[in-house]
Amino acid sequence: MSYAMWARGVEWLAAAATDPRNCKRDWDQGHGVTLLEAGRYWNLLSVPDRLGLLTLDLLWQPALPVPGPTLVDTAAHRVGFFLPPDPASRWIGEGLRHVGRGSWVAVPPPYRSARSLEWLIPPDGTGALHSPGTLETALRQANGTLAVLTPPRGA
Repeated sequence: MSYAMWARGVEWLAAAATDPRNCKRDWDQGHGVTLLEAGRYWNLLSVPDRLGLLTLDLLWQPALPVPGPTLVDTAAHRVGFFLPPDPASRWIGEGLRHVGRGSWVAVPPPYRSARSLEWLIPPDGTGALHSPGTLETALRQANGTLAVLTPPRGA
């Protein structure tokens, strides 16, 4: 990631904070994590890490656009996909958590990890996000693959 792209990513992500300057200061001088409100610039779909990592792998195809910002929480074993804000969207599935307006998300700066949070794909500052339709298709495919690979309980 070039310095210009990194700087644009910082500005774009910090814009979601109630005080962008304080947000950047927290990243640089605090614990390296800040809480940002979802629902204005983006929503987040959090999924179990096995499902999320396989889904992200499926999204890296030459025929598809580069995937949007994606965050992993190694302590919680979750992967978060940043999506366009849509108050009417409904994501249903085992282990799926849709985070929108009125919810807060802990995020590190785009240029480094902090605690258990790490960017798999950091924001590039353009505002590019995951396409909900493309993400849903990849989630379905990944879920089907995991269902085949995971032995039934008690087997």
